[in-house]
Amino acid sequence: MPHLARRLFALPQDLEGAAQSWLEHGERTPRAARYASSVVLLQDSPTGLETWLGYRPGSSPLGVLAFPGGSLDPADDDAMGWLGPSPQHWAEQMGTADVGLARRHVVGAIRELFEETGVLLAGPDMSNTVEATSTSEWMRARVAVADQEKTLAQVLGKRGLSLRTDLLKSLVNWRSPDFAHRRFDTRYFAATVPLGQEPSLLDGKGVWGRWVNAAHVVQERNSSALGDEAGQENTVGRPLGELLVPGSEIMLEKMAAANGCIAYLSYKRKPHVYQPTLVEEDGRLMLEVEAAKTVAGDHQRER
Repeated sequence: MPHLARRLFALPQDLEGAAQSWLEHGERTPRAARYASSVVLLQDSPTGLETWLGYRPGSSPLGVLAFPGGSLDPADDDAMGWLGPSPQHWAEQMGTADVGLARRHVVGAIRELFEETGVLLAGPDMSNTVEATSTSEWMRARVAVADQEKTLAQVLGKRGLSLRTDLLKSLVNWRSPDFAHRRFDTRYFAATVPLGQEPSLLDGKGVWGRWVNAAHVVQERNSSALGDEAGQENTVGRPLGELLVPGSEIMLEKMAAANGCIAYLSYKRKPHVYQPTLVEEDGRLMLEVEAAKTVAGDHQRER
C-alpha cells in the first residue's frame, strides 16, 4: 500500500458559501456526483515535463484552471471502433467492477480531449494515428461534437477511424467534496500528443489554454503568475491553490518530480481516490486530502 500523507489545501472562494452552509445545517446527504473524465496531456521539454492547462468559465468542479475534461455523455455508450486494451482491462486498471462505466470513462476522456484541444487519440489501426487535426474541417467536427450535433462515433466512423485506447494511461479518481453544490466523480488519464497533432482552443468556446512547465508552476504556486497570465477576472491575483482542485495540484507535483514523459507514464499506480474533507485549521476552513506520497526520492512539499 502507498504511504498516505495528510495534505491541507486552500478552500476555493466559490466553495466558501457551500462549506459554511454544510457546517451550519449539519452534514446532509451529498448531491449526486456526475461522472466525468479528464486527460493530462504531456510533452517533454528541455526544462522538464509540460502539461496543457485550460481556463474553465463558471464554477467548474474540475477547477478554474484544469486539464481538458468534462462530464460523460449518453453518446459515450455508442458502438465505435476500438483498438487497444479492452473495457474489462480498463475496469481492472480503475479498480471498478462496472465494465460499462469504465468504457464510458475511456470514450469520454478521448471525446473531451478532442473537443477541448483537437488532439484525437484515434487511428485506422494499431500502428497509426490520425494526423493534421488542425484543419478547419476538423475544427467543424470538434464544434459539432461539443454542441452535440454529431457524436464522436459518427466523426470516427465517417473517416474509418477507431479509438486508440492504448494511448491512454489511467491515473487517479478525484471526487468533489461532499458539500459542493456541483460535484464530479472524475477519472483522470494521461496521454502524449500523437505525431502531427498540436493542441488548440475550440472555436467560440475556448478562452485560454497553453502548455505549462509543471516544475515552474509548482515552484511559483504561492505567486499569482499563472492566474495573471490566464488574465480572467477570477484568476488574476490568485495563487495556484485557488485555481486548481487539489487533485490537479497533486498531479502537477508528481509531474514536476518525474524525469520525463516515459518515467511518468510507466510509474506503477494502484487505483486511488482523492476525496477531500472539510476541516477547520486555526480558525480557517480548509480541504484535507489523503494523498499517496510521491515516488521514493521525490521531494514532497507538505503544507
